Amino acid sequence: MSATDPPLDPRGVRFAAALSTVVLAVVLLTGSGWLLAAQAVVFALAAFAGPRFAPYPLLFRTLVAPRLSPPTEREDAAPVRFSQLVGFVFAVVGTVGYLTGLSVLGVVATAFALVAAFLNAAFGFCLGCEMYALLHRFRTHRNQQGATA
Repeated sequence: MSATDPPLDPRGVRFAAALSTVVLAVVLLTGSGWLLAAQAVVFALAAFAGPRFAPYPLLFRTLVAPRLSPPTEREDAAPVRFSQLVGFVFAVVGTVGYLTGLSVLGVVATAFALVAAFLNAAFGFCLGCEMYALLHRFRTHRNQQGATA
């Protein structure tokens, strides 16, 4: 993941989470592994190429952001990219479940991704970002421990 991503408008992040929430809810209602595969591609683009290349942030930047006042705050892209990576993993697991007949696996993986997307969209609480922060603190603490030994 690149450290060169520009800071993000948090409203765009929540917009993307809202669209993901809708798609994941439709997946749960229909059991469509192919729709979940498409969402996995969206997550992959945001995680691996960066948010500026993913479709949902692009929609926000072109259709929504011009109608809003400039953002009063920005957020680091690295935790958002990590959260998209987590979403990608759940979407891939769910897709495999749906497309191989392991529907319970598909439902559970999709439900986990849906909960995370909904929390971000509705409340601005990013589970993946929190996981990123915990891992970063753990790594920093571990490196400090190693330096003092």
